[in-house]
Amino acid sequence: MSTPSSLSGVNHPLKGIALVVLATFLFATHDALSKYLSGIYPVIMVVWARYVVHTLLMAGIFLPQSGLRVLRSKRPGLQALRAICLLGCSLFFTTGLLYIPLAEATAVNFLAPLLVTALSVPLLKERVSRGQWAAVLVGFVGVLIIVHPGGDLFTPAVLLPLCSASCFAAYQILTRLLSQYDTPTTSNFFTGLLNTLLMSCLVPFFWQLPQWQHLPLMLALGACGMFAHLMLTKAFRHAAPALLAPFGYCQIVFAGLLGLIIFGHDPEASAKVGIAIICLSGLAAAYQQRQKR
Repeated sequence: MSTPSSLSGVNHPLKGIALVVLATFLFATHDALSKYLSGIYPVIMVVWARYVVHTLLMAGIFLPQSGLRVLRSKRPGLQALRAICLLGCSLFFTTGLLYIPLAEATAVNFLAPLLVTALSVPLLKERVSRGQWAAVLVGFVGVLIIVHPGGDLFTPAVLLPLCSASCFAAYQILTRLLSQYDTPTTSNFFTGLLNTLLMSCLVPFFWQLPQWQHLPLMLALGACGMFAHLMLTKAFRHAAPALLAPFGYCQIVFAGLLGLIIFGHDPEASAKVGIAIICLSGLAAAYQQRQKR
């Protein structure tokens, strides 16, 4: 999830929390749809469908209001790099879902906020406390518990969600930087359009005629992604980021429930322990960041 910059005058915490929880449910639904569709169609085609629908919906909502001004960026180079990072996240994560259950892959991907904490030192020149460094290390311990030697997930495939988390961390760092120059609408529209163009160059080599019953799922895939980002943006207009950050971990809970309902997968005990540790380390890092501010 991207984190918009904090806004002054936020005073509706319950509304903000409700919007964040809704956004996490949409993100989890998006990932469940990606896992299902990528088992039928090439990953390139699934990711392409996600960005095409995202961009068409953004165009239908914002172009009548703002025209092409919505695409005017003060830092187009950074916007392009941000878009490529999100595209890498989509490709790595969706490919990983072919081999790794939804809840475990989502939990590993949630190393991204901890990686942001670590990367904020060299890239954003922020100061990170010992407690925050400890949270980062504990988060990696949680991943090691999930993918412990001898376990079902101890395979090279676990590198895919790890790469996804790295791409997502870079995406969040760039989102922070760009929040000083462009609106969230411009950033999201720019990302969707550029990634649609990039994937449209690749999809002819992987094209497979969709079955009619899967078309609504592809539409829902893009809609979930786009509306999740909109809900997240609106949430930060009602409450401070430090307050809302812990509720982002609801996505792991929703992913676990959808994985159980749709795919019949219940994480083993060690995976549940690892997931809990990742969540707690992320919450600890968010709490310490809130105390600093």
